[in-house]
Amino acid sequence: MAQRKLLTSGNSFVRTDGRWGGVVWFMDEHGERKRKSFSGTTKAEINKKMTDYVAAFDKMVAESDEAKKPLQESMDNWLRVFKFPSVERGSYDRLECTAKHQVYPLLGKKLVGDVTSADIQKLLNHWMNKGYAYNTVKKVYNLLTDYFRHLTQQELIQKNPMTAAPMIKKANFLAAQGKENKPTFETVTTFTPEEIERFKTEAMRTWSNGTRIYQQAAAYILMFNTGLRTGEVLGLLNSDIDLERRVLHLQRGVKEVSRRNGAEFTSGREVKVGKLKSASSKRDVPLNQTAVDAILDLRKERYFGEDTPLVPDENGNYTRPVNFRRRYYRILEAAGIEQKGLHSIRHTFATNLVNGIRQSDGSIRSLTPRQVADLLGHSTSEITEMYYVKKDTSRLSGITEGFEL
Repeated sequence: MAQRKLLTSGNSFVRTDGRWGGVVWFMDEHGERKRKSFSGTTKAEINKKMTDYVAAFDKMVAESDEAKKPLQESMDNWLRVFKFPSVERGSYDRLECTAKHQVYPLLGKKLVGDVTSADIQKLLNHWMNKGYAYNTVKKVYNLLTDYFRHLTQQELIQKNPMTAAPMIKKANFLAAQGKENKPTFETVTTFTPEEIERFKTEAMRTWSNGTRIYQQAAAYILMFNTGLRTGEVLGLLNSDIDLERRVLHLQRGVKEVSRRNGAEFTSGREVKVGKLKSASSKRDVPLNQTAVDAILDLRKERYFGEDTPLVPDENGNYTRPVNFRRRYYRILEAAGIEQKGLHSIRHTFATNLVNGIRQSDGSIRSLTPRQVADLLGHSTSEITEMYYVKKDTSRLSGITEGFEL
């Protein structure tokens, strides 16, 4: 929405019928050129009407001037009006959370027009010095960039403070925190073969009466053997599975989002079933024997019908992601494995397929990054290699033998 503004202060003229007329040109909130016409018996009357109109127009613009609003009020309105309709619910929750916890405490009360590049830089430095992760601070920067770009493009403010406040370089950011700027592939978190076995042993452990200690434990084994995201495995219906052809048809995902009345937050969270993360996420995933066994195990534990989730709650509904994660962390702790996010299972799947797994005859069987990208639902193999595969550089040992120059 553009800023309303006057284009002329008014012009008076004699009409063909002998009366006086006047016109004031202005630009409306849609950026369109409009006019306000006046008529009267004398020039003085017309001039007074135009003067009064211009004064009222200026007052209205001043009262609605975005630059004179506190940043929190302005950003809240921008989020509700412009971002809420255009992004996924989970993405909106993250934007709102970033604004509430990282932006408003330091800049929320400052008038929009008074925010400077120095204020932005101080904000970024503050959270860097507090030990926040680089990606967290980058989200703050991206939110502010998007917000101020909108205000500038709509001519609601004259100067964009972000133009002179670049994001801190990652190497400098980590150096300031006393951390090493490692290559991305070195920061990928995976399970070692020994940790996988410990995890599986703990996950499948039973009470003395033979019942499982952990519900839905086979779902994690299925993830280790398919690379499914948490939302993907929880969104699977039994009807999506073709055991005869040994394939999964991924068509939907499950997310947990803040409960809302429109864009307004209300207490609590709810499960939302919707489309997958991207177009390439809608895919068919082949099943190995361990994955098939995991599916059969899950159906034996709970089965409510073909059109119900493979990993249901006790009532046959979709499982809440938060409960699924909590159970996973309980298994990690009991197995004595350092804390790793659920996404580490997906990283482990990708790493093993690209780096290869040693076969009984001593050979190493592996897949190309492109093949693994297709299995994971990535649009490019570069994403897979950079963010999902922990490279095995030990294989480079002696590899240049015979290539003497």
